[in-house]
Amino acid sequence: MRRSWKMLSVACIALITGSLLTGVVMTLPQGVRSSDAYAQQLSTADQARQELQAAQDLSSAFRNVSEAMRPSVVSVRMVKKGGMIQRGAPRGMEGLPPELRRFFEDFGGTPFGPGGEGPMEMPDQAGIGSGVIVRNDGYILTNNHVVAGADEVFVQLSDDAQYPAKVVGTDPETDLAVLKIEASGLQAAPLGDSDQIQVGDWVLAMGSPFELEQTVTAGIISAKNRVRGIVRGGFEDFLQTDAAINPGNSGGPLVNLRGEVVGINTAIVSRSGGYNGIGFAIPTNMAKPVMDSIIDSGSVRRGFLGAKGGDIPEELRERYKINGRGGAYIEDVTPDQPAARGGLKPGDIIQSANGRKIRDWFQFRNFIASQLPGASIELEVLRDGRTVKLVLSLGERTQEALAAMQPGQAGAFMNALLQPLDAETAQQMGFDSLQSGLLVTRVARGTDQDTDLRVGDVILAAQGESVTSIAQLLEAQQNAKSSGQPLRLTVQRGDSQELIVIRS
Repeated sequence: MRRSWKMLSVACIALITGSLLTGVVMTLPQGVRSSDAYAQQLSTADQARQELQAAQDLSSAFRNVSEAMRPSVVSVRMVKKGGMIQRGAPRGMEGLPPELRRFFEDFGGTPFGPGGEGPMEMPDQAGIGSGVIVRNDGYILTNNHVVAGADEVFVQLSDDAQYPAKVVGTDPETDLAVLKIEASGLQAAPLGDSDQIQVGDWVLAMGSPFELEQTVTAGIISAKNRVRGIVRGGFEDFLQTDAAINPGNSGGPLVNLRGEVVGINTAIVSRSGGYNGIGFAIPTNMAKPVMDSIIDSGSVRRGFLGAKGGDIPEELRERYKINGRGGAYIEDVTPDQPAARGGLKPGDIIQSANGRKIRDWFQFRNFIASQLPGASIELEVLRDGRTVKLVLSLGERTQEALAAMQPGQAGAFMNALLQPLDAETAQQMGFDSLQSGLLVTRVARGTDQDTDLRVGDVILAAQGESVTSIAQLLEAQQNAKSSGQPLRLTVQRGDSQELIVIRS
């Protein structure tokens, strides 16, 4: 009995003690009561802090690349002199339609400025871009559009030293230019293999956006092989990045985390004119042959095939079970040109060139243009379901060679040979806004009918009326002669239109 009472007493004491402890715990602050949860948080935080080292490593990589590249990145400033113009001068008025000419005459002006008497001084125009030193003896790679039309070019180094620069050569077809400054002991940036860069890889964009020198932004490669029609009629195979690129970044380097230049920043897609997360860079593997050619000779020489191509027709894709882009389809081959002489035929699908897999016509076209004239090219071609191997020697891409591919009835006009122009050839020659006209393919000098026409000119109009055939041009010439007037030709020459007056 005593034993039972003793056990009951112990139980009661334990119950009372437990109740008291529970009351004490309930009156403690929340942080103390949740000590187990807090301890778990501490453990998690400690683990996360240890893993922050990976972020520090990335930050260190960004910092190291920025410091390594800093001496190689430059700012480029161009100046175009305004000069004097004669106000009210009728320059270009002859080629305007009558109603537009009357408009300018009525309001006392011209298409090129205000009217009035006497000369007027036009202000200088200035622009800024970026560049990257590619040789330690002063050669700098930038964009053509950074220096196009410049009368003076200046380069500012990372230590703020400024040098006048010579434009060694430009290539509007890739939007590249090479400059030269007289300086020694410079640090050239290493050029990487842009074919090895992958979507998702980190890159840094460097340059002088909004005249803020030595700016660095970070992002990734968002896409490759972009063709956007940014370079008129030229060659494109852009890297796309979300690293911030803004006005002034043009010509600066896009750099991987090994400190190698993989691209030249060139353009953005934006509705506001500023950064919207989509920027484009010319891959170094496209830029390097252009750069080398300009440094070696002052100009760019390109291989020429003499064939037209495009997308693989859907019926051939199904027949040969071609997935993806799968090759460059040959639509037409120009007689007596390198493609025809090498055995290439319409309907062929080029699958590799010099052992390099070809994904589409644009890549193949860029590849041909990157080769020197006379280069030997080994092709693997899918023809009627079987693989054919061809070896051909490239010609040189000239205005005359491009004109030879132009369909339509050629004809002579005075001392020039003309060819009707179609939209495709216009785009190839950089005239992407033109749909028609007469392309000058040859000019004979030293005749009694010499004109100011040049090879590569496109005659758009005669006496203010559009011309698309040799017959129309000859008729306009005859009408002008009958009425005792000079023949006025509106000619597209490069990026501008000029008026050529031919007096009989």
